[in-house]
Amino acid sequence: MTLNPIKAAQQLLAILAVLVLGAQLALANPAHKVAIHVDEQDPAVMNMALNNAQNIASYYAAKGEEVTIEIVTYGPGLHMLRADTSPVADRISAIALEMTNISFSACENTINGMKKKSQKDVPLLSEATVVPSGAVRLMELQSQGYAYLRP
Repeated sequence: MTLNPIKAAQQLLAILAVLVLGAQLALANPAHKVAIHVDEQDPAVMNMALNNAQNIASYYAAKGEEVTIEIVTYGPGLHMLRADTSPVADRISAIALEMTNISFSACENTINGMKKKSQKDVPLLSEATVVPSGAVRLMELQSQGYAYLRP
């Protein structure tokens, strides 16, 4: 039986294309993703969210696996990321320096509501990224395959 060199080359290229695409998808999408929801001004809840994030990151690091974690704050939970009222500001700074796979999102709707009510700016920690809506951000993350966690 003789192999047709053109068919063999086509099959080899198809296999390589599948392998390359699979590798690209694995690199583009970490195997593990979690969104952590904070909507309470309670320092215990904020610390629990940070504990969860650190524990999850450490667990997967020990296994040699990647994880992406986003803590999303809105409503009273925004105080977690406020420079003037955060009871966990020092922990957030330390975590952000140590674990680059953990990010912090602040709801712009909540920021605007707080500004309107207090007639003052709402200063955020430098680690915070403003998103248009915390609730919508959680929905987007879930549609992208993120697990949802609410401490």
